[in-house]
Order: sequence, then C-alpha cells, then structure tokens
Amino acid sequence: MAREISGPVTFTTAGRGVPAYLQDPSRWPLAGEWDALTAGAHRARPDDSGDAVPPYIPRDQDQLIRARLRHAAETGGLVLVVGDSTAGKTRACFEALRTELPEYRVAAPTAGPDLVTVVEVIDRTATRCAVWLDDLESYLGAGGLEPGLLAEFGRLRIPVLATMRHQQFDIFTTPGDTERAGTEHTRSALTGARVLRQLDAVEIDRLWSTGELQRAGEADDDRIADALTHHGPYGLAEYLAAGPALLQEWHRATRPGGHPRAAALIAAAVDLTRTGLTPPYTLRLLTEAHEPYLTAAGGPLLRPESLDTALAWATRRRHGATSMLVPTQDLDAWGVFDYLTDHTDTLIPDTTWHTALQNTTNADELTIIGIHAHEAAPGIAETSYRRAIEAGSVYAVFNLGILLAEAGRGEEAEGFYRQAAEAGHTDARFALALVLHQAGRGQEAEGFYRRAAEAGHTGAMGGLALLLAETGRGQAAMRFYRGAVEAGDVHAMVNLGSLL
Repeated sequence: MAREISGPVTFTTAGRGVPAYLQDPSRWPLAGEWDALTAGAHRARPDDSGDAVPPYIPRDQDQLIRARLRHAAETGGLVLVVGDSTAGKTRACFEALRTELPEYRVAAPTAGPDLVTVVEVIDRTATRCAVWLDDLESYLGAGGLEPGLLAEFGRLRIPVLATMRHQQFDIFTTPGDTERAGTEHTRSALTGARVLRQLDAVEIDRLWSTGELQRAGEADDDRIADALTHHGPYGLAEYLAAGPALLQEWHRATRPGGHPRAAALIAAAVDLTRTGLTPPYTLRLLTEAHEPYLTAAGGPLLRPESLDTALAWATRRRHGATSMLVPTQDLDAWGVFDYLTDHTDTLIPDTTWHTALQNTTNADELTIIGIHAHEAAPGIAETSYRRAIEAGSVYAVFNLGILLAEAGRGEEAEGFYRQAAEAGHTDARFALALVLHQAGRGQEAEGFYRRAAEAGHTGAMGGLALLLAETGRGQAAMRFYRGAVEAGDVHAMVNLGSLL
C-alpha cells in the first residue's frame, strides 16, 4: 500500500538483490555525455557514417519540458511526457536532460523496485542525480513508484524525467462516471493511478506542426529530407523509426508465398503484450502461442515456412531502424516493436488470454491482465483478478468488485469492496460508500466517505457533501463541496451552486 508521508521515510532493500551499478553513482553516466539509443530513443536508418541518431529537430513542447525539468531540479518531482509510440517523446526528453542538466548523473533503473535503491543511494551520497524512467508504466505499482516514493523525490530534490505511451497512460487514468457506484476508476485501481493523478503530463503529438516541419526542412540530413517528402499521414519521427513500413510489411506477410509463420509469431507477441503479460517472451512461448494465429490464417494452405526461417525474418532489422521482434539480453527471448502493439486493435483470441494467464504468477501482472481483459473478456478478467488476490494484490480485490458490480452481482461486489476498503484502498472506500449510500445505509456510508476524503479522494469529498446536505448538515456539506471544487470536480460545482 502507499504510505502517507509526514516526514523523512526510511526505505529498506533488505532481502533484495540490488544491481551493483545502482549502488555506485560514479558508475552512472553524466547527462551531457549520455547516448540517445541507450536512453531508449528509436533507431533511424544509419547515415553514411553509421550514425543511427538523426540531428534533433526542436519540438514545440521543448520549452515547456525544459522549464519543468529546471523546476524539478530545484524542488524535486516528476516531469512526465506522454505521446504515441515513435512520436519523439523519448528523444525530446533526452535532449532536455542533456541540455538542462549536463553535469547531473543519470540513474536509469530497469525495474520499479530498484527505485527504492536509487533514492537511498542519492540520499546517502548527496550526489546530483536525475532519474530516468522511459516507459513509466514499467515502474508503477506496489514495490515501485508509489505516492510515498514520489514524495521522497520532492524531499530530496531529485528531478525525475519520465515518458509514457498514450495507450498505457489511458489504461491507468481513464475515468468513469463518478455518479455510478464503483466505477470511478475502472482502470485506475493500481497504485500507479494515484501517482499519475498528481502529475500534469506534457503531450507530444505524433503529427508534426507546421513550425516543426519548417524546422525539419532546415536540417542538413538526407534521412530527414526523405521523411519530409514521403511521411504522408504519419509523423516525421514515426516515419524515421520505420513504424508504418514495418506495420504494412507484417500485414502483407500472411499471404501465400509470404511469411505466414513469421506473421503469426509476431501476432502472438503483439497480442501477448496487449493482454498485459510483460515481455520478453521465450521462443517456446511464442511457438506455442502462434499456432492458433497460423491456423486461423489458413494453416497448411499457406505453405508456412520453417520456424527457423520465420524467426530469422521476424527478427531481421528493417530500414536500418528496428525489427518486428526485438532481441533482449536473454538470447532465447524476444520483445516486440511497440509501434505494432499500439496500432493493433483486433480482438485478442481466448487462447492468447489463457496463454498469458498460464505464464505468470506475479500479483501485479495478473492484476494488469485483468484490467486489460476487463471489458474485452470479463470471464478472463475475473479469473485473473482472483488469481491476483490469491497472490496478495489488494488492487485486484477492488477491481474484482467493480467487475462483479458491472455484471449485476452486487452482493458479491460489496464484499470485495469492503475487503479492499478495510485493507486501506482509497478508491474502494469511495466505491463502498457509494453502494451503501444508494442502498440507504447513510450512517455506514459516511464513515467510508470520510476515510476516503481524508486521503484526498475528490469523489469522496463530493459524495460526503451530498450525504451531509441530505441529512440537514448544510454548513459541513459546503466545506467538503468546496474541497472537491478546488480539485476540479464539476459535479461538486453544480451541487455547491444548488446548495448556495
């Protein structure tokens, strides 16, 4: 659970294996000497000298990103940049960090739990460091970036620069109707949602503005000139990273005489990622998962190539930029080019959902699979949430309550809301209060409203105010309405106006 911070907090890494490089800031790179590809920027077609990083074209949001980074260097805090895959968000952040804080050491942990170590090391050594979190969703959740740890970044004045794809950001933050019991944040039942609610994200558009295109036209680089001529409906960075070309090539590969087995392997990797199962995926897993895709496409009639030939085709670098299946540190495991994932919206087969469930026992991962399946495959979601609960996830308890409420299983839902609420889950306290309020159990509802409101839950402030007004306590109601209004709750504005 997230911890409320009233002063310095001591975190411990006891019992965890900590990578050696995280314990010694002198091994962390200087921002001014860091490499864009190491930071996570997408490769482009190499130029004649072999350089796969084109000259940087200033983006319209650069000034805002850099101003916020300078402020974070003075006061601590997290700067988040959101955009589509290959929109250029990682490169923009990299250039901001290199320009504004060149003498800072860069801590780039590979997993959420390692953030605790980073904070401890910076606190102990007083080293000037910036924390780099490319693909922020990988660091959110229990054991990773929680509200308490975010507060520590502020206390220690540590600047944190993070990126996140729109698709992932929406999963954590998409709000529901606050007037419906238990649906305020169907997709935000993870601790990460509480972190993201505290941030004002900077958005970078995948389609470049007129000004950005004009600046690109001034660059002396053949790759950028080619992208300006041919990018069509795509963003310039998108075209440079070969995203559209790879997407089209993958879709064409299914045809007879193409590479149907390779296409099926890629489809399996894409859909496994969309389920929430974290890559990389072993060759054994991809081999198992791809068979239903190959069969659905036509199976033997397509004259599919051998597995070795298919893997070689799927992992070959195209346009000097990237491959469809991406190599990892594990020689027998593969990731997938995220552009393909973000531009696929077909239904995920039940077989793939089941494969995902069979290949994890991690509570957070099971919860995320449930979130991804929540609307598309409710039966899978229920199974995933229940397994996550068995593994100790309080967030899955709340999400299962939401799922059951939406299925009309209100009595079961109330039990799970109550279980999560008693475990300290703020959204669950609000959801349970709504259920109790609507059932006419106002006295019991008030207690849960108050506990959620004290934790800063805007909806709970408005709900408590409504309950107080209904029971003749208008002055007290106004106080909570005003708190909700200050947090931007439109319903509270309307209700306060009516009460006044």
